Amino acid sequence: MSEYLIPASYGETEYVEKRSRFIAHLWHVESEQEALERLKEIREKHWDASHNVYAYSVKNTGATRFSDDGEPSGTSGMPVLDVFRKAGIQDFCCVVTRYFGGILLGAGGLVRAYSKAAAMSLEAAGKAKMTLLNEVTLTCSYPQYERIKAELPRFEAQVESTDFAADVELKLSMTPENYDKFLPRVTELTSATALIELTGQTLKPVRVE
Repeated sequence: MSEYLIPASYGETEYVEKRSRFIAHLWHVESEQEALERLKEIREKHWDASHNVYAYSVKNTGATRFSDDGEPSGTSGMPVLDVFRKAGIQDFCCVVTRYFGGILLGAGGLVRAYSKAAAMSLEAAGKAKMTLLNEVTLTCSYPQYERIKAELPRFEAQVESTDFAADVELKLSMTPENYDKFLPRVTELTSATALIELTGQTLKPVRVE
């Protein structure tokens, strides 16, 4: 499983260029169907817009689509797609809505405007890296739990669930590198009495600056 970048959250921005309004919407999507649903949502919301230009790409199927939606060929859909390609972003859907302001921008102006709108939406959404994480189950006593809990931030461990029964069972996820450091620390804290088990690996988003 390889690591890759995605939008960290929903991003929406707006700016005006020569009286034309450009409203950009960006989502993380996991399927082409989800991308098409987002596109439909914007088309219905902005049914009166001059154009609803879009681009999306889904990693697991290789589906990549874009549309100028009536703008001159090559001036909008492809420039939007290029913003995300150059940033290394995958699993995204971006729709840029334009309300024409009465002043022609020309081909170069349109490329710049749509590119800027897309880039602004990515800045608003932020980036996350789909990172390979170890899935870990840790079982310990209640006194041990308090000591272990205090150590989790040091190893950037994400708590997925906590089950309080006769003992405490923690479901954790962390990078393989941190897991290798975490194991001896748990052994030290619990005098090797806590049970820790590696149950699998998964890709999960980790926000990056």
